[in-house]
Amino acid sequence: MAKVESFTLDHTAVKAPYVRLITVETGPQGDKISNYDLRLVQPNENAIPTGGLHTIEHMLAGYIRDQLPGVIDCSPFGCRTGFHLIVWGEHDTQTVAKALKWSLEQIAKASWEDVPATDIKSCGNYRDHSLFSAQEWCKKILAEGISSDPFERRVVE
Repeated sequence: MAKVESFTLDHTAVKAPYVRLITVETGPQGDKISNYDLRLVQPNENAIPTGGLHTIEHMLAGYIRDQLPGVIDCSPFGCRTGFHLIVWGEHDTQTVAKALKWSLEQIAKASWEDVPATDIKSCGNYRDHSLFSAQEWCKKILAEGISSDPFERRVVE
């Protein structure tokens, strides 16, 4: 089995919430794709409930694209502690952390009408959403501050 970088990360040494560059891959024609760890809660100490995480996922998918060019995908970790963000090119972690912060601020003040794709035709599990949970978690994460470094608290403004 191939080695997966995120499985080698010492999850006891990180200090969430943070943004971490996992890897930059270069394709055969020189195109670069970057993978970021958007860790919202401390691993093995907390996990965002699925309804709240699902709503954050739907909203973050759009808001992060409003802030960062070249977003390919933003998908939740199975452990429910954060997201993978895949983008064309490279951004420094401070830029990504600021985009994440802005996105979570938007979610924290949103109304249900702002949540995209919450019906049976547009979502694979449309009954499992909670804007209340999403907003409470976003407020908690924002209050802690989002760091541009996983091991040292370098909170972005």
